[in-house]
Amino acid sequence: LKEENAVLRSKIKKLQILSETQAEKMRKLEKKLEENKIKEEKEAQDLEAMVQHVEQNLQLMTKRAAKAESSAAKLRQENAQLQAELRNSRLETEALRASQAGLAAAKQNAEVALQHLLQVTTSSQASIRQLLSGAESLQLVADLLKSIDRISEVSEDGQ
Repeated sequence: LKEENAVLRSKIKKLQILSETQAEKMRKLEKKLEENKIKEEKEAQDLEAMVQHVEQNLQLMTKRAAKAESSAAKLRQENAQLQAELRNSRLETEALRASQAGLAAAKQNAEVALQHLLQVTTSSQASIRQLLSGAESLQLVADLLKSIDRISEVSEDGQ
């Protein structure tokens, strides 16, 4: 009986040690779980802040794109007007050439005006191309930001 008691006490002691070890592991795991929860909450807050920042940037870029498109439309209209003026100036120049030879000074003035109009037309066409390129770039960035927003929504749904 004493031997049996000693064996049982030994088993109880081993079980107590095992229980304490498991309790310690449990405490460590609970602590680690709490740390992970805190870390995940911080990451979620950081992600939310990033999404808000991206949304703000998207709104700003959308406004810029709208402004660029508006500017491009105005420049197209101005270009059309300048081209009409250019055609009129060319017609005027041709009429002046066909008319009196004594109007050399008027002819020279028309040529200067024509060159000026050509320069302005060329400049406005380059500006329109730049604005269109900028608008396309802004649209590309806006599309990229939209896809980032969708990715973040999908990853939130997936968790």
